[in-house]
Amino acid sequence: MGEGGTPVTVVGIGADGWAGLSGTAQEAIAAAEVLLGSGRQLDLVAGHAPGDRVTWPSPMLPALPELFGRFAGRRVCALASGDPMFFGLGATLARVLGPQRLRVVPHPSSVSLACARLGWPADDVEVVSVVGRPLARLRRVLAPGRRVLVLSAGADSPKQLASLLAADGYGPSALTVLEQLGGPAERRLDGTAADWPHPPGDPLNVVAVTCVADPGARPLGAVPGLPDDAFDHDGQLTKREVRAVTLAHLAPRPGQLLWDVGAGAGSVAIEWMRAHPSCRAVAIESHPERAARIGLNADALGVPDLQVVTGRAPAALAGLPAPDTIFIGGGVTRDGVLDACWDALPGGGRLVANAVTLEAEAALAAGYARLGGSLVRLAVQRASPVGGFTGWRPAMPVTIWVVEK
Repeated sequence: MGEGGTPVTVVGIGADGWAGLSGTAQEAIAAAEVLLGSGRQLDLVAGHAPGDRVTWPSPMLPALPELFGRFAGRRVCALASGDPMFFGLGATLARVLGPQRLRVVPHPSSVSLACARLGWPADDVEVVSVVGRPLARLRRVLAPGRRVLVLSAGADSPKQLASLLAADGYGPSALTVLEQLGGPAERRLDGTAADWPHPPGDPLNVVAVTCVADPGARPLGAVPGLPDDAFDHDGQLTKREVRAVTLAHLAPRPGQLLWDVGAGAGSVAIEWMRAHPSCRAVAIESHPERAARIGLNADALGVPDLQVVTGRAPAALAGLPAPDTIFIGGGVTRDGVLDACWDALPGGGRLVANAVTLEAEAALAAGYARLGGSLVRLAVQRASPVGGFTGWRPAMPVTIWVVEK
């Protein structure tokens, strides 16, 4: 980024180096006064780039504004792996510098190359990146017969991935590791998760998974209303049927942030995040043991990025990122909780609150009288043994208040 709007050219490069670049990409590299990249990437174009060679600093992200400010007014070219806009450097630079400052010259992504090698339709593949992200994110997409491509964090990722799959009931899943895709050292390794035989290899790899469940495994569904025993809890849990209806009223939308106030086991926040990979949530829970359990549940159910705040509302809400939607599962009778949540919502935001006790129901009725919305009472009965017969046992009815600002 330079004075007068000098653009930064971002060139995608593969393991095949200079020979695999388009003419446009080669011209951009050759014309650069400053060439940025990793040591490996800079070596791939050695002899073709007369400009100053600069290796990315570590940590990179906080250093970027100063780095590009230093090269203001000069022709800068940044090298990125594969398609810069697909889990890549280009997306990062677009956030830091602004998309109007970038000129992007893409290269086939590792996902495109992997699908080409495997004969997999790219539009029917789940992609999960564990580069700088928890491996547990994979759990959200596991399902029998599903094809998944995992963008590895390094040489140890395939073994770690195999161990996770085997521990989660997907031991028979077929794994293919594709190393150095597109380069002269490209290599393919095959096996299954339960008995992955290969030692760590090249750190530049993609892992392809064809999910196969163990006999007797119980894969989880994709819609809200997971079984209650999918969560570790001490009884403070929004039960399955109520949770499904509550999530329907919360209506998760891609990219939105939920506050789950009085989160208990975290089930509502977790299912919100499972609805779409870009959904985010903050779970607020005053009980330290329950707060710790929320983190474990989030990890086990594939949403390890759930933010858990140990504290009591309304004080614990101060300083949190602004929500799009709020769920109050506990604490609605506490002074200031409802008002603090309502004040935090932006225009168009939605609040959903559940009540079981008469006191909590009265708080919801008062909120309904003041702010409007809708009230729903949900009664659930479950069949259970009555002597030698079967009868219905009712659970406590739950009142649900929904209101948009």
